[in-house]
Amino acid sequence: MTGRRLALYTFGMFQGSADDNANQGFHDRNDAAFAAAETAEGYIARSGYEDELGPASWGPQVYPRFYVERGDGWSPSTISLWTDIESAMAFSYSGQHAEALKHGRLWMVKPEWPPYVLWWVDDAHIPDWAEAVARLEHLADHRPGPHAFDFKSPFGSDGLQATLDRARIKALAALNASRRPQ
Repeated sequence: MTGRRLALYTFGMFQGSADDNANQGFHDRNDAAFAAAETAEGYIARSGYEDELGPASWGPQVYPRFYVERGDGWSPSTISLWTDIESAMAFSYSGQHAEALKHGRLWMVKPEWPPYVLWWVDDAHIPDWAEAVARLEHLADHRPGPHAFDFKSPFGSDGLQATLDRARIKALAALNASRRPQ
């Protein structure tokens, strides 16, 4: 029997073009957030972006139907793999990433779509951008379920509704803080 990993796709949209000076705070935090993810407990891997240094892109980058072109053909989005839901949540809502989320309204359009989606994949499967977009759009169109869900309505790798271990999330956040890149 094969194991399972948690896929996490995030999508945001700048209020203006990506290179607008109003977005400098986002850009200033971006590399630090990626570095924090890479040292976080439970992190496995992430897709890079075509034509950029770093990890290989998991296929051609595409955006969900909510994307509005701002004149630069680019919008913040990520795909990453995690060992479990608590690890992904501990990273997402603490430390460097949480600090950036607090300022998101300065840079991003208030989403009328889910800003992220979670789903389980087999160990041998690497989700590509098109799959991630399809999962986000599915979550937007349907209630959370085993196919596409969020932290508020999580599902386990067995397809059953799950309960988050809040004490473990807190412990993982503390562990991640102790590993914070300098």
